[in-house]
Amino acid sequence: MATIVHIEDLTADGLADYNRLTDAVLRRMSEPARGLYIAESTKVIQRALAAGHRPRSVLLQEQWLPDLEPLVEGFEDCTIYVGESKLLESLTGYNLHRGALASMHRPPLPDPAALLANAKRVVILEDIVDHTNVGAIFRAVAGLGADAVFVTPRCADPLYRRSVRVSMGTVLQVPWTRLPEWPEARTLLADAGFHVAALALADDAVSLRDFAAHAPERVALVLGTEGDGLSRTALEAADTIVTIPMLHGIDSLNVASASAVALYALQQ
Repeated sequence: MATIVHIEDLTADGLADYNRLTDAVLRRMSEPARGLYIAESTKVIQRALAAGHRPRSVLLQEQWLPDLEPLVEGFEDCTIYVGESKLLESLTGYNLHRGALASMHRPPLPDPAALLANAKRVVILEDIVDHTNVGAIFRAVAGLGADAVFVTPRCADPLYRRSVRVSMGTVLQVPWTRLPEWPEARTLLADAGFHVAALALADDAVSLRDFAAHAPERVALVLGTEGDGLSRTALEAADTIVTIPMLHGIDSLNVASASAVALYALQQ
């Protein structure tokens, strides 16, 4: 059974996982090194548990205890911290209006070659730094049918709290891992039989409509960072550069919107 602790102050050792979870603090935290991430809301915690992730602790207000206790009661090493709203807000730095937070142990990342072996459509995020965009892309992947997501070494962490929240927990459902740098990543993709399609603006780009009409069996769709787009090495690694035709003088979409459009087109 999980242990329930009713907190009256903020001195308990296990509460350090939740201390001042503002965006500025989270960007400085070395969550991967500690092997933890924060799941926010009952729905997201449910998805984390369904994915086989192990909770270290849960932080919540009393009224949410009946919803959360059954979910983690089988984890004997999990502590449920229960406290008043104002006390928890002083700990985390914001109002827990979504009911609960959970400190989760990070699962090991899969081997990239293993994920590629059984996939036909994958998405690669190159150096995307906005956690909201990362989360939104995962949600598009889950809803529109890619098999896995690969992130480059400098891409934002998909298990950052905002990414998980924006994705509605789909970062916990969609298989993902980190790729090595491009020369090695290109070899991995080629060995697995993937056609690399870079979504970018270029004079020799193929329209998404034309590419989707004759799409190869295995496609790796590469999306670039906000503002600068894809790097030169990513473009050089591509088999095809694909663009979304735009109207009214607009040259491109937000990267998360572009991912949804491209994935939908590749369904056809």
